[in-house]
Amino acid sequence: MSKLLERFLGYVKYDTQSDEASSTLPSTKSQLEFGKVLLEELKSIGMSDVKVDEMGFVIATLPSNMDKEVPTVGFLAHMDTAPDYSGKNVNPQIIENYGGEDIKLNEDTTLAVKDFPEIKKYVGKTIITTDGTTLLGGDDKAGIAEIMTAMEYLINNPEIKHGTIKVAFTPDEEIGTGCNNFNVPAFNADFAYTLDGGEVGEISYETFNAAGAVVTFNGVNVHPGSAKGKMKHSGIIAMEFFNELPENQRPETTEGYDGFFMLTDMNVTVEKSVQEYIIRDFDMDKFKAKKATMEALVKKYNEKYGEGTVVLDMSDTYYNMAEKIKEQYHIVETAVEAIKSLEIEALVLPIRGGTDGSKLSFKGLPTPNLFTGGHNFHGKFEYIVKESMESAVQVVLKIIELYSNK
Repeated sequence: MSKLLERFLGYVKYDTQSDEASSTLPSTKSQLEFGKVLLEELKSIGMSDVKVDEMGFVIATLPSNMDKEVPTVGFLAHMDTAPDYSGKNVNPQIIENYGGEDIKLNEDTTLAVKDFPEIKKYVGKTIITTDGTTLLGGDDKAGIAEIMTAMEYLINNPEIKHGTIKVAFTPDEEIGTGCNNFNVPAFNADFAYTLDGGEVGEISYETFNAAGAVVTFNGVNVHPGSAKGKMKHSGIIAMEFFNELPENQRPETTEGYDGFFMLTDMNVTVEKSVQEYIIRDFDMDKFKAKKATMEALVKKYNEKYGEGTVVLDMSDTYYNMAEKIKEQYHIVETAVEAIKSLEIEALVLPIRGGTDGSKLSFKGLPTPNLFTGGHNFHGKFEYIVKESMESAVQVVLKIIELYSNK
């Protein structure tokens, strides 16, 4: 465990934001460079078959040291950080023996207990925060550090029996495209876990069904002095359209298993406006109903303002992985057993976001998600707890032990 925090603090210095607008694989060169660093580290700790493939995936194997067949387990974490918040020049701050008070990140920014009351759970622990100007990168460099540390521990303690362990560090998870290109047969694991979750004890096997929608509004622009009866302002139509979507189905009004429509971007001119949405729901029927709502609104507005006024480009992104994981539910049960054996409360919670596990599960590799110990991902209030990271390493080792004894 001695290198765990050191590893994490080193990894977050690499700026590995992914880029949704890029056409390259991976989407940013910095991920490839970071992958090369991880490749050399995997070699140095003694992993086998280490490589970076042409898509940017870092793959490695820890061969079995047993004389019987046990399941081959995979562990994955992603290399990129969120594209919508700076991951450059990350300057972590370490608060030892946290006392339960507000944490001043810089002169203008405070991680306040009243805004983030869950931080009170970590009184007496070591907390790593940002300096208030960038994200931290615990999503998901904490997962990488935890997997790397667990593998090094097994290699340095060869008396611990284990089956074959597969490791992968993946690009472009944050933009939802990385595992489109993951070679599941070549990875050759029976099942896997991503380490990409939040607070200590979490295990998740349910995700949203997800779609993206681009709605284009076409208007007519004429001089405002002579606009009466002639101008058709696309931006006003766009706002009218948005306001017809259910207010109680926005991210800021939903939780748990609630789905939502989220307007993520909007560009407005008189002649042409474009809105980008993400659509989410755990229940497939409700997911289909949300997409039908978008289609019905497009039809309504074309009837109101003229055919071609509103154009919808909508496509599915990923699906609820519970459908696939329930077929091998022992994966979840074993993780819960591992967590409880360490006297940690097991929190089986749905993921209100994307995860590589969704696509991997539908590609034939059932992959639930384990905690990393972080909070408030994708922004300046992100923090992670050292002791929770250590627990994540212990859970990985315990899962391996449990499957080695089956």
